[in-house]
This record gives sequence, C-alpha cells and structure tokens, in this order.
Amino acid sequence: MASATNGSDGHSAPKDDNSKYDPNFTQHVIDMMSPETKPRHREILSSLIRHLHDFCREVELTQDEWIIGVNYVNAIGQAYKKNRNEAWRVCDILGVESLVIEINNKIVAPNGAQPTSSAILGPFWSPDTPFRENGDSVVQNMPPDGQLTFFHGVIKDAETGKGIPNAIFDMWQASTNGKYDIFDPENQTRHNLRGKFRTNADGKFWFYCLKPTEYAIDTSGPSAELLRIMGRHPYRPSHIHMIITHDDYVGITSQLYPSD
Repeated sequence: MASATNGSDGHSAPKDDNSKYDPNFTQHVIDMMSPETKPRHREILSSLIRHLHDFCREVELTQDEWIIGVNYVNAIGQAYKKNRNEAWRVCDILGVESLVIEINNKIVAPNGAQPTSSAILGPFWSPDTPFRENGDSVVQNMPPDGQLTFFHGVIKDAETGKGIPNAIFDMWQASTNGKYDIFDPENQTRHNLRGKFRTNADGKFWFYCLKPTEYAIDTSGPSAELLRIMGRHPYRPSHIHMIITHDDYVGITSQLYPSD
C-alpha cells in the first residue's frame, strides 16, 4: 500500500485509497533543504512543514482562506510598534507562549514536590525596579477606586520545605485602569506598583500593593480581531507579576491570581 507523509506525528501514515493529494509532496519540500542545513534547523523546519501541510489537507484550505491568512500575517507585522508586539499577543491568544513556558520550565523535585508553576513574563517587566524594605508600599499613586492590600509570602526550598533567606521577590502590577506606570505618566510616577523585596532569615517577605483588578487589552489590531473571530473577551484576569531569584537556585517567573 502506498503511504503519505501526512501522519499527525510527522511520520508516514497509510494513504486513503480515495486520497486526491500527492503522497510524496511534503517529503519533497523537506528534501529541498541543503545538506549544510544545521541539524536543529532541519528538525524544526521539517516538523513545521509536515504540520503545516497536514493542517492544509485536514481543513482543505481554500485559496481565498489562504490569502486571508497571508494578509493576516502581514497585518501582524505592520501593527508592530515599540511598545506593542502584535505577534507576541497572537501567540498568547493561541496559547503558544504558555506551552513553550511549560515545556522549558517543568520541574519536579526528587521528593515529588512540584514548585510554583511558571508563567509568561509579559512585556511590562522593568530591569530598573527599585529595592524596597519589607513592609513598604509599592503604591506611589493611589487611584480613587484602588484597594490597599497586604501581601506576604514565604519562598521555600522545593526539596526541604525550608524558607530561603536572601531570595529576591521582584513584582509589578497594573493600576486599576489597566495600565502600567511606563504607559500612564498622567496618573502614575515611575516605578509605581513595582518593587523588589529580599526575604528574611525565614524566607519571608511582605509589603503593601493594590488589590489586582482585571483589565482589557487593546481592542484594536489583528490580535483583537482574532479574539472576536474566536468569540473571546479581551480581559486579562486579575494578577500580579513576579520573578523570584537567588544565586543558589533556579529562578522562576510567574503570575499570581487572587481567588476572589
């Protein structure tokens, strides 16, 4: 029986007798790569080509739909600005970035304990966030509808369960209008709602911040159009960003979501 290179796992799959597609086409495209192509490049591109071809065959993509897709990719590039990475937004909507984060940060301690899960960094982290003392407030500009909140935690060793002294908890959050300090100079001074805190001898840290609130992403551009097509709302859930680091440990980037 003839075989077609359109198996879902990237390998050859039995060809349907009624198939109207060339069973050798995909492999031919892959074989067009030069012998000088680096092994990792060949691995990634071969898999990408197989999955793209499988997708086109599976949905029987029309020429008009293909042109719409090409124009959409072009629009993503045209929408790019210094403070707006449209391709990144589309990857977030499609779950690609979250999946890559999981693939690259899945850690299980020898005792079976699973550390705090990783999450996307997002585009609003700042390398210039100042250190603050435990007990300080990161709220420099209290919004009228803001709710001051006491935040405290313990950073622990995943294997021993003991607190880690001198770890750094780097946090940032949006104000109640959904904007971060660098994009809201009319209402926020620099480093508002940002702070780095060093844990004490027991691994504890504490500070005051705003109770996080949900906010909508920009509802213009290709990413917003994708949300509309998928019937999804543009709101991000209430959250606080964090990066935890220590010289003797693998760092973690994550987001914290209040239960209420």
